[in-house]
Amino acid sequence: MLSCLSFSLLFTVSCKERSSTPTFSFKLPEQGQSFGLGDQVKIELDVPEGTKLSSATYLLDGKEVGVKNNAEAISVSTTDLSLGYKLVTAIVDDGAAKDTLTINIELKSAVKPALYGYQIVNTMPHDTSAYIQGLEYHNGRFLESTGQEKHSTLRWVDVKSGKVLQQIKLDDQYFGEGSSLVGDKVIMLTWESHLGLVFDAKSFKQLSTFPYQSSAEGWGLCFDGTQLIKSDGTNKLWFLNKDTYREESAIEVYDNNGPMDSLNELEYIGGKIYANVYTKNIIVVIDPKTGVIEQQIDFSGLLPVDYFKTDNDRANNVLNGIAWDSAGKRLFVTGKKWPKMFEVKLVAKK
Repeated sequence: MLSCLSFSLLFTVSCKERSSTPTFSFKLPEQGQSFGLGDQVKIELDVPEGTKLSSATYLLDGKEVGVKNNAEAISVSTTDLSLGYKLVTAIVDDGAAKDTLTINIELKSAVKPALYGYQIVNTMPHDTSAYIQGLEYHNGRFLESTGQEKHSTLRWVDVKSGKVLQQIKLDDQYFGEGSSLVGDKVIMLTWESHLGLVFDAKSFKQLSTFPYQSSAEGWGLCFDGTQLIKSDGTNKLWFLNKDTYREESAIEVYDNNGPMDSLNELEYIGGKIYANVYTKNIIVVIDPKTGVIEQQIDFSGLLPVDYFKTDNDRANNVLNGIAWDSAGKRLFVTGKKWPKMFEVKLVAKK
């Protein structure tokens, strides 16, 4: 049997619990709710009856977007944002205590990519031992990086003949991935070693290494003149400092159907990012500010389907490699262990 004192103590605790700081939550938006890029997002708090707020500060991905001295809702524009998941934060103060609330929303693309095909302008021979991971055009030569365990290389290749002019083999521990020329250095990624490699562009002497930070793996790499852009096999693209190679920001890439995963070899052309989609015969054209896929290029049939004789070879030796000759306005594409390099012209589909 409870004593009167015990009952009194229990009652007192219960009363204190009921009179503690009110519990706030989001009325709008809902957790994980999706919005189209450019939509207005209404943010509204669910405030317990009889409670008044002295202030409410709202942030979107850590940036302040509104302040109220009451529970009045705010509306936030998403026009200048990038795609993907965004963190909505509310810091509320009822005069007695402060509380911080968070919720996630997802910004998706409402843009249906323009569809393109291709015309072959020219074909050049290509080394069929080259498991192409990175490709760039510089002053009449291709800069190529190749992969596979114990066979990864970095090389300069003659455009017309496909002849390897200069080459260095990577240490057996590295599976080579994308590469890009930055000044007098070549920056090259490795796959699962979580390391990037830095080479002298003339001698191919390895100068240093650098670790990845938040990116999952090393896949594709290109240079926009200011930052390096890196893919990691997901729908994310990472922007790296060109001198320290540290990841400074990232965007998530979407088309109108959702996130586009497996972004691979990259090329920066005319202010846009061109990306191979691994195992698919498509290249997507991405707005680097938002992550919106604006165009999709179908390269089906570029290499005869019966060139590779086994299912395993066909599955692995896929379209991969984009190079742009900015002076000659020429676009080149190839694939892993493909016998040809193709100069192509893009053609809009009707």
